Amino acid sequence: MRWTHAAGRGLLAAAVVLAGYVGLGTPSGESVAHAGGRGPVTLVTAGDLTDYLDPVLADWNRSHPDEKATLVELPESADETRAQLVTGLRSGSDRFDVLNIDVTWTSEFAAAGWISPVDPDRFPLDDLLPPVLDTATFGGRLYAVPYVTNAGMLYYRSDVLEAEGERPPRTWAELERLAKEVAPEYGLGGYAGQFLPYEGLTANATEVVRSAGGSLLVDEGAKVTADSSGTEEGLRFLVDGVREGWIPKESLSWKEEESREAFQDGRLLFLRNWPYVYAMAGGADSKVAGRFDAVPLPGPDGPGVSVLGGSNLAVNSNSRHPETAADLIAYLTGESVQRRVLTEGSLPPVRASLYSDPELVRDFPYLPTLRESVLAAEPRPKSPRYDQVSLVVQAVVHDAMAGRQSPRRAVERLARELGAIARED
Repeated sequence: MRWTHAAGRGLLAAAVVLAGYVGLGTPSGESVAHAGGRGPVTLVTAGDLTDYLDPVLADWNRSHPDEKATLVELPESADETRAQLVTGLRSGSDRFDVLNIDVTWTSEFAAAGWISPVDPDRFPLDDLLPPVLDTATFGGRLYAVPYVTNAGMLYYRSDVLEAEGERPPRTWAELERLAKEVAPEYGLGGYAGQFLPYEGLTANATEVVRSAGGSLLVDEGAKVTADSSGTEEGLRFLVDGVREGWIPKESLSWKEEESREAFQDGRLLFLRNWPYVYAMAGGADSKVAGRFDAVPLPGPDGPGVSVLGGSNLAVNSNSRHPETAADLIAYLTGESVQRRVLTEGSLPPVRASLYSDPELVRDFPYLPTLRESVLAAEPRPKSPRYDQVSLVVQAVVHDAMAGRQSPRRAVERLARELGAIARED
Protein backbone atom coordinates (compact mmCIF):
# COMPACT_ATOMS: atom_id res chain seq x y z
CA MET A 1 0.00 0.00 0.00
CA ARG A 2 1.18 3.50 -0.77
CA TRP A 3 0.36 6.80 0.88
CA THR A 4 1.27 10.44 0.35
CA HIS A 5 2.83 13.12 2.57
CA ALA A 6 6.32 14.54 2.25
CA ALA A 7 7.33 14.22 5.91
CA GLY A 8 5.85 10.83 6.69
CA ARG A 9 5.26 9.17 3.35
CA GLY A 10 8.36 7.03 3.60
CA LEU A 11 6.68 5.06 6.35
CA LEU A 12 3.52 4.79 4.33
CA ALA A 13 5.37 4.34 1.13
CA ALA A 14 6.20 0.97 2.02
CA ALA A 15 6.21 -1.62 4.56
CA VAL A 16 8.68 -3.32 2.27
CA VAL A 17 9.32 -7.04 2.36
CA LEU A 18 12.33 -8.51 0.66
CA ALA A 19 12.37 -11.75 -1.23
CA GLY A 20 15.04 -14.39 -1.29
CA TYR A 21 16.04 -16.55 -4.20
CA VAL A 22 17.06 -20.09 -5.10
CA GLY A 23 17.31 -19.77 -8.85
CA LEU A 24 15.58 -18.28 -11.82
CA GLY A 25 11.87 -19.05 -11.81
CA THR A 26 10.04 -20.29 -14.86
CA PRO A 27 6.34 -19.57 -15.47
CA SER A 28 5.56 -22.94 -13.90
CA GLY A 29 7.32 -21.86 -10.70
CA GLU A 30 10.30 -24.19 -11.11
CA SER A 31 13.88 -23.00 -10.73
CA VAL A 32 16.44 -23.24 -13.49
CA ALA A 33 20.20 -22.79 -13.55
CA HIS A 34 21.67 -19.54 -14.76
CA ALA A 35 25.25 -19.01 -15.85
CA GLY A 36 27.09 -15.98 -14.54
CA GLY A 37 24.68 -15.24 -11.68
CA ARG A 38 26.81 -12.43 -10.29
CA GLY A 39 27.24 -8.85 -11.40
CA PRO A 40 25.60 -5.41 -11.15
CA VAL A 41 21.94 -5.37 -10.16
CA THR A 42 19.09 -2.91 -10.22
CA LEU A 43 16.57 -2.43 -7.42
CA VAL A 44 13.29 -0.91 -8.56
CA THR A 45 10.86 0.74 -6.18
CA ALA A 46 8.15 3.31 -6.03
CA GLY A 47 9.51 6.71 -5.00
CA ASP A 48 11.77 6.57 -1.92
CA LEU A 49 10.40 9.68 -0.30
CA THR A 50 12.74 9.63 2.69
CA ASP A 51 15.89 9.01 0.60
CA TYR A 52 17.14 6.44 3.10
CA LEU A 53 17.86 3.82 0.42
CA ASP A 54 20.61 5.82 -1.27
CA PRO A 55 23.05 5.69 1.67
CA VAL A 56 22.11 2.08 2.42
CA LEU A 57 22.97 1.06 -1.14
CA ALA A 58 26.09 3.23 -1.10
CA ASP A 59 27.44 1.11 1.75
CA TRP A 60 26.71 -2.04 -0.25
CA ASN A 61 28.45 -0.63 -3.32
CA ARG A 62 31.61 0.26 -1.39
CA SER A 63 32.03 -3.36 -0.33
CA HIS A 64 30.82 -4.85 -3.65
CA PRO A 65 32.57 -2.83 -6.37
CA ASP A 66 31.93 -5.52 -9.01
CA GLU A 67 28.30 -6.07 -7.99
CA LYS A 68 27.00 -2.57 -7.55
CA ALA A 69 23.32 -1.95 -6.92
CA THR A 70 21.51 0.81 -8.77
CA LEU A 71 18.26 2.26 -7.46
CA VAL A 72 15.51 3.07 -9.95
CA GLU A 73 12.48 4.96 -8.62
CA LEU A 74 9.16 4.67 -10.42
CA PRO A 75 6.17 6.99 -9.78
CA GLU A 76 5.05 7.43 -6.19
CA SER A 77 1.61 6.06 -7.01
CA ALA A 78 1.34 2.33 -6.36
CA ASP A 79 -1.03 1.92 -9.31
CA GLU A 80 1.42 3.57 -11.70
CA THR A 81 4.33 1.57 -10.32
CA ARG A 82 2.42 -1.67 -10.73
CA ALA A 83 1.41 -0.80 -14.28
CA GLN A 84 5.01 -0.15 -15.32
CA LEU A 85 6.30 -3.29 -13.64
CA VAL A 86 3.61 -5.51 -15.14
CA THR A 87 4.27 -4.16 -18.62
CA GLY A 88 7.95 -5.00 -18.38
CA LEU A 89 7.51 -8.36 -16.71
CA ARG A 90 4.96 -9.53 -19.25
CA SER A 91 7.46 -8.81 -22.00
CA GLY A 92 10.19 -10.78 -20.24
CA SER A 93 12.29 -7.73 -19.44
CA ASP A 94 15.44 -8.21 -17.35
CA ARG A 95 15.91 -4.49 -16.73
CA PHE A 96 15.19 -4.86 -13.00
CA ASP A 97 16.70 -7.57 -10.81
CA VAL A 98 15.05 -6.90 -7.45
CA LEU A 99 11.44 -5.74 -7.44
CA ASN A 100 9.88 -3.79 -4.58
CA ILE A 101 6.25 -4.92 -4.80
CA ASP A 102 3.25 -4.32 -2.58
CA VAL A 103 2.41 -7.31 -0.41
CA THR A 104 -0.90 -7.68 -2.21
CA TRP A 105 0.88 -8.18 -5.54
CA THR A 106 2.89 -11.19 -4.39
CA SER A 107 0.26 -13.74 -5.35
CA GLU A 108 -0.26 -12.20 -8.78
CA PHE A 109 3.43 -11.97 -9.58
CA ALA A 110 4.14 -15.47 -8.28
CA ALA A 111 1.24 -17.04 -10.14
CA ALA A 112 2.40 -15.38 -13.36
CA GLY A 113 5.96 -16.70 -12.93
CA TRP A 114 7.44 -13.21 -12.79
CA ILE A 115 9.27 -13.76 -9.48
CA SER A 116 11.24 -16.75 -8.27
CA PRO A 117 10.55 -19.03 -5.30
CA VAL A 118 12.63 -18.44 -2.18
CA ASP A 119 14.96 -20.75 -0.27
CA PRO A 120 13.73 -20.27 3.32
CA ASP A 121 17.09 -21.41 4.71
CA ARG A 122 18.86 -18.46 3.13
CA PHE A 123 17.28 -15.76 5.28
CA PRO A 124 16.78 -15.01 9.01
CA LEU A 125 13.14 -16.10 9.16
CA ASP A 126 13.30 -17.12 12.83
CA ASP A 127 13.89 -13.52 13.90
CA LEU A 128 10.94 -12.13 11.97
CA LEU A 129 7.51 -11.24 13.31
CA PRO A 130 5.57 -14.40 12.33
CA PRO A 131 2.48 -12.92 10.61
CA VAL A 132 4.50 -11.05 8.00
CA LEU A 133 5.73 -14.30 6.46
CA ASP A 134 2.23 -15.08 5.28
CA THR A 135 2.28 -12.03 3.01
CA ALA A 136 5.20 -13.57 1.14
CA THR A 137 3.74 -16.97 0.32
CA PHE A 138 1.68 -18.31 -2.55
CA GLY A 139 0.65 -21.86 -3.27
CA GLY A 140 2.46 -23.12 -0.20
CA ARG A 141 5.80 -21.67 -1.33
CA LEU A 142 7.77 -18.70 -0.09
CA TYR A 143 8.29 -15.96 -2.66
CA ALA A 144 9.50 -13.16 -0.39
CA VAL A 145 11.22 -12.49 2.90
CA PRO A 146 9.74 -9.67 5.00
CA TYR A 147 11.76 -6.46 5.10
CA VAL A 148 9.31 -3.82 6.36
CA THR A 149 5.79 -4.25 7.64
CA ASN A 150 2.86 -2.09 8.73
CA ALA A 151 -0.30 -2.52 10.75
CA GLY A 152 -3.22 -0.26 11.57
CA MET A 153 -3.58 1.20 15.06
CA LEU A 154 -6.28 3.14 16.91
CA TYR A 155 -5.19 6.68 17.76
CA TYR A 156 -7.10 8.42 20.53
CA ARG A 157 -7.15 11.72 22.40
CA SER A 158 -5.59 10.72 25.70
CA ASP A 159 -6.34 14.10 27.27
CA VAL A 160 -10.05 13.74 26.58
CA LEU A 161 -10.32 10.18 27.87
CA GLU A 162 -8.30 11.03 30.98
CA ALA A 163 -10.57 14.02 31.69
CA GLU A 164 -13.57 11.71 31.47
CA GLY A 165 -11.97 8.95 33.53
CA GLU A 166 -12.16 6.58 30.57
CA ARG A 167 -9.68 4.07 29.23
CA PRO A 168 -8.97 3.47 25.55
CA PRO A 169 -11.61 1.22 23.99
CA ARG A 170 -10.91 -2.48 23.63
CA THR A 171 -14.23 -3.38 22.00
CA TRP A 172 -16.46 -1.91 19.31
CA ALA A 173 -19.16 -1.26 21.91
CA GLU A 174 -16.76 0.82 24.00
CA LEU A 175 -15.55 2.70 20.93
CA GLU A 176 -19.10 3.40 19.82
CA ARG A 177 -20.18 4.63 23.26
CA LEU A 178 -17.26 7.01 23.59
CA ALA A 179 -17.62 8.24 20.02
CA LYS A 180 -21.33 8.88 20.58
CA GLU A 181 -21.30 10.32 24.08
CA VAL A 182 -17.89 11.85 24.79
CA ALA A 183 -16.77 13.19 21.41
CA PRO A 184 -19.72 15.64 20.97
CA GLU A 185 -19.05 17.14 24.41
CA TYR A 186 -15.66 18.27 23.14
CA GLY A 187 -16.83 19.29 19.69
CA LEU A 188 -15.09 16.29 18.12
CA GLY A 189 -16.01 13.77 15.48
CA GLY A 190 -16.19 10.29 16.91
CA TYR A 191 -14.25 7.83 14.76
CA ALA A 192 -12.77 7.77 11.27
CA GLY A 193 -10.59 5.66 9.04
CA GLN A 194 -9.83 5.68 5.34
CA PHE A 195 -13.21 5.36 3.66
CA LEU A 196 -12.75 6.79 0.17
CA PRO A 197 -13.16 3.97 -2.39
CA TYR A 198 -9.46 3.09 -2.89
CA GLU A 199 -7.05 0.54 -1.42
CA GLY A 200 -7.32 2.10 2.04
CA LEU A 201 -11.00 1.23 2.21
CA THR A 202 -10.20 -2.37 1.30
CA ALA A 203 -7.81 -2.45 4.27
CA ASN A 204 -10.36 -0.91 6.65
CA ALA A 205 -13.14 -3.22 5.45
CA THR A 206 -10.98 -6.33 5.68
CA GLU A 207 -10.04 -5.41 9.24
CA VAL A 208 -13.62 -5.18 10.50
CA VAL A 209 -14.63 -8.34 8.64
CA ARG A 210 -11.71 -10.34 10.04
CA SER A 211 -12.22 -8.86 13.52
CA ALA A 212 -15.80 -10.18 13.46
CA GLY A 213 -14.64 -13.64 12.41
CA GLY A 214 -15.59 -13.28 8.76
CA SER A 215 -13.52 -13.49 5.60
CA LEU A 216 -13.79 -12.70 1.92
CA LEU A 217 -11.62 -15.27 0.14
CA VAL A 218 -9.65 -18.39 1.04
CA ASP A 219 -7.53 -20.91 -0.84
CA GLU A 220 -5.48 -18.24 -2.63
CA GLY A 221 -8.64 -16.60 -3.93
CA ALA A 222 -10.17 -19.78 -5.31
CA LYS A 223 -13.02 -19.95 -2.76
CA VAL A 224 -15.35 -17.08 -1.86
CA THR A 225 -16.38 -16.91 1.80
CA ALA A 226 -17.89 -13.41 1.92
CA ASP A 227 -21.48 -14.50 2.58
CA SER A 228 -21.18 -15.01 6.33
CA SER A 229 -22.50 -13.54 9.56
CA GLY A 230 -19.01 -12.27 10.43
CA THR A 231 -18.72 -10.36 7.18
CA GLU A 232 -22.13 -8.81 7.70
CA GLU A 233 -21.34 -7.91 11.32
CA GLY A 234 -18.14 -6.17 10.28
CA LEU A 235 -19.82 -4.16 7.55
CA ARG A 236 -22.68 -3.26 9.87
CA PHE A 237 -20.21 -1.73 12.33
CA LEU A 238 -19.11 0.75 9.65
CA VAL A 239 -22.55 1.30 8.13
CA ASP A 240 -24.20 1.96 11.49
CA GLY A 241 -21.41 4.34 12.45
CA VAL A 242 -22.14 6.58 9.48
CA ARG A 243 -25.91 6.27 9.81
CA GLU A 244 -25.82 7.12 13.53
CA GLY A 245 -23.33 9.94 13.10
CA TRP A 246 -20.37 8.79 15.19
CA ILE A 247 -18.47 8.19 11.95
CA PRO A 248 -18.47 11.60 10.19
CA LYS A 249 -19.96 11.45 6.70
CA GLU A 250 -17.13 13.57 5.40
CA SER A 251 -14.75 10.68 6.16
CA LEU A 252 -16.27 8.81 3.21
CA SER A 253 -13.95 10.97 1.09
CA TRP A 254 -10.83 10.57 3.25
CA LYS A 255 -7.61 8.71 2.55
CA GLU A 256 -4.68 8.42 4.98
CA GLU A 257 -3.65 12.04 4.84
CA GLU A 258 -7.11 13.61 5.10
CA SER A 259 -7.89 11.47 8.12
CA ARG A 260 -4.51 12.19 9.72
CA GLU A 261 -4.99 15.91 9.25
CA ALA A 262 -8.44 15.74 10.84
CA PHE A 263 -7.01 14.01 13.91
CA GLN A 264 -3.90 16.18 14.05
CA ASP A 265 -6.01 19.34 13.77
CA GLY A 266 -8.00 18.27 16.82
CA ARG A 267 -11.22 17.31 15.04
CA LEU A 268 -11.46 13.60 15.96
CA LEU A 269 -11.56 11.57 19.15
CA PHE A 270 -10.51 8.32 17.45
CA LEU A 271 -8.66 7.50 14.24
CA ARG A 272 -7.66 4.25 12.58
CA ASN A 273 -4.41 4.80 10.69
CA TRP A 274 -0.84 3.55 10.17
CA PRO A 275 2.19 4.08 12.44
CA TYR A 276 3.50 7.09 10.51
CA VAL A 277 0.79 9.20 12.16
CA TYR A 278 2.44 8.87 15.56
CA ALA A 279 5.49 10.93 14.65
CA MET A 280 3.55 13.47 12.62
CA ALA A 281 0.81 14.03 15.20
CA GLY A 282 3.54 14.59 17.77
CA GLY A 283 5.25 17.27 15.69
CA ALA A 284 5.60 20.93 16.53
CA ASP A 285 2.78 21.94 14.17
CA SER A 286 0.29 19.45 15.61
CA LYS A 287 -2.61 20.65 17.76
CA VAL A 288 -2.68 17.31 19.60
CA ALA A 289 1.05 16.91 20.32
CA GLY A 290 1.42 15.38 23.77
CA ARG A 291 -2.32 14.77 23.99
CA PHE A 292 -2.79 11.49 22.13
CA ASP A 293 -1.66 7.89 22.11
CA ALA A 294 -2.33 4.67 20.21
CA VAL A 295 -3.55 1.17 21.02
CA PRO A 296 -4.32 -1.92 18.93
CA LEU A 297 -7.56 -1.84 16.98
CA PRO A 298 -10.62 -3.01 18.93
CA GLY A 299 -12.97 -5.78 17.83
CA PRO A 300 -16.46 -6.98 18.73
CA ASP A 301 -15.43 -8.63 22.00
CA GLY A 302 -11.81 -7.60 22.50
CA PRO A 303 -8.74 -6.77 20.45
CA GLY A 304 -9.45 -6.73 16.75
CA VAL A 305 -7.47 -7.62 13.65
CA SER A 306 -5.38 -5.28 11.54
CA VAL A 307 -4.34 -6.02 8.00
CA LEU A 308 -0.68 -6.07 7.18
CA GLY A 309 0.61 -3.30 5.02
CA GLY A 310 3.92 -3.30 3.26
CA SER A 311 5.65 -4.52 0.17
CA ASN A 312 7.98 -7.32 -0.88
CA LEU A 313 11.28 -7.24 -2.66
CA ALA A 314 11.40 -10.16 -5.05
CA VAL A 315 13.89 -11.38 -7.62
CA ASN A 316 12.82 -11.01 -11.22
CA SER A 317 12.67 -14.46 -12.80
CA ASN A 318 14.59 -13.06 -15.77
CA SER A 319 17.36 -11.45 -13.71
CA ARG A 320 20.80 -11.92 -15.27
CA HIS A 321 22.49 -11.78 -11.84
CA PRO A 322 20.17 -13.61 -9.44
CA GLU A 323 22.89 -14.62 -6.96
CA THR A 324 23.92 -11.03 -6.42
CA ALA A 325 20.26 -10.07 -6.17
CA ALA A 326 19.80 -12.63 -3.40
CA ASP A 327 22.89 -11.38 -1.58
CA LEU A 328 21.61 -7.83 -1.77
CA ILE A 329 18.36 -8.98 -0.23
CA ALA A 330 20.22 -10.76 2.56
CA TYR A 331 22.08 -7.51 3.24
CA LEU A 332 18.89 -5.50 3.33
CA THR A 333 17.26 -7.94 5.74
CA GLY A 334 20.25 -7.89 8.07
CA GLU A 335 19.91 -6.44 11.56
CA SER A 336 22.00 -3.33 10.90
CA VAL A 337 20.00 -2.29 7.82
CA GLN A 338 16.73 -3.15 9.55
CA ARG A 339 17.68 -0.71 12.29
CA ARG A 340 18.40 1.97 9.68
CA VAL A 341 15.08 1.24 7.98
CA LEU A 342 13.43 2.42 11.19
CA THR A 343 15.78 5.19 12.28
CA GLU A 344 16.51 6.70 8.85
CA GLY A 345 13.50 5.61 6.80
CA SER A 346 10.81 5.80 9.52
CA LEU A 347 9.58 2.39 8.32
CA PRO A 348 8.46 -0.41 10.64
CA PRO A 349 11.04 -3.22 10.66
CA VAL A 350 10.17 -6.91 10.71
CA ARG A 351 12.87 -8.17 13.06
CA ALA A 352 11.13 -8.93 16.34
CA SER A 353 14.16 -8.08 18.48
CA LEU A 354 14.10 -4.43 17.41
CA TYR A 355 10.65 -3.91 18.93
CA SER A 356 12.02 -4.45 22.45
CA ASP A 357 15.28 -2.56 21.97
CA PRO A 358 15.28 0.05 24.81
CA GLU A 359 16.96 2.73 22.72
CA LEU A 360 14.55 2.33 19.83
CA VAL A 361 11.49 2.20 22.10
CA ARG A 362 12.64 5.44 23.69
CA ASP A 363 12.87 7.14 20.30
CA PHE A 364 9.83 5.38 18.79
CA PRO A 365 7.41 4.89 21.71
CA TYR A 366 4.72 3.31 19.51
CA LEU A 367 6.87 0.20 18.85
CA PRO A 368 5.33 -2.02 21.57
CA THR A 369 1.80 -1.18 20.36
CA LEU A 370 2.81 -1.73 16.75
CA ARG A 371 4.36 -5.09 17.63
CA GLU A 372 1.12 -6.16 19.31
CA SER A 373 -0.85 -4.99 16.27
CA VAL A 374 1.40 -6.81 13.80
CA LEU A 375 1.28 -10.05 15.80
CA ALA A 376 -2.53 -9.94 15.63
CA ALA A 377 -2.61 -8.84 11.99
CA GLU A 378 -3.48 -10.81 8.87
CA PRO A 379 -2.85 -10.31 5.15
CA ARG A 380 -5.51 -8.85 2.90
CA PRO A 381 -7.32 -11.42 0.75
CA LYS A 382 -4.87 -13.33 -1.41
CA SER A 383 -5.68 -13.66 -5.08
CA PRO A 384 -3.82 -13.68 -8.40
CA ARG A 385 -6.45 -11.08 -9.38
CA TYR A 386 -6.13 -8.97 -6.26
CA ASP A 387 -6.51 -5.69 -8.12
CA GLN A 388 -10.00 -6.77 -9.25
CA VAL A 389 -10.84 -8.10 -5.78
CA SER A 390 -9.92 -4.80 -4.17
CA LEU A 391 -11.99 -2.78 -6.63
CA VAL A 392 -15.05 -4.87 -5.82
CA VAL A 393 -14.55 -4.50 -2.07
CA GLN A 394 -14.07 -0.75 -2.36
CA ALA A 395 -17.19 -0.23 -4.46
CA VAL A 396 -19.49 -2.45 -2.41
CA VAL A 397 -18.40 -1.23 1.02
CA HIS A 398 -18.51 2.42 0.02
CA ASP A 399 -22.04 2.00 -1.35
CA ALA A 400 -23.10 0.41 1.94
CA MET A 401 -21.49 3.13 4.08
CA ALA A 402 -23.11 5.80 1.89
CA GLY A 403 -26.50 4.24 2.62
CA ARG A 404 -27.14 2.96 -0.89
CA GLN A 405 -27.50 -0.66 0.21
CA SER A 406 -27.94 -2.57 3.45
CA PRO A 407 -25.17 -4.65 5.02
CA ARG A 408 -27.07 -7.79 4.05
CA ARG A 409 -27.33 -6.73 0.42
CA ALA A 410 -23.69 -5.69 0.46
CA VAL A 411 -22.63 -9.14 1.64
CA GLU A 412 -24.70 -10.81 -1.08
CA ARG A 413 -23.18 -8.50 -3.69
CA LEU A 414 -19.67 -9.16 -2.43
CA ALA A 415 -20.21 -12.90 -2.71
CA ARG A 416 -21.64 -12.59 -6.20
CA GLU A 417 -18.99 -10.27 -7.64
CA LEU A 418 -16.03 -11.96 -5.94
CA GLY A 419 -17.38 -15.27 -7.19
CA ALA A 420 -17.26 -14.00 -10.74
CA ILE A 421 -13.58 -13.09 -10.29
CA ALA A 422 -12.77 -16.49 -8.76
CA ARG A 423 -14.39 -18.27 -11.69
CA GLU A 424 -12.09 -16.41 -14.10
CA ASP A 425 -9.20 -18.39 -12.64
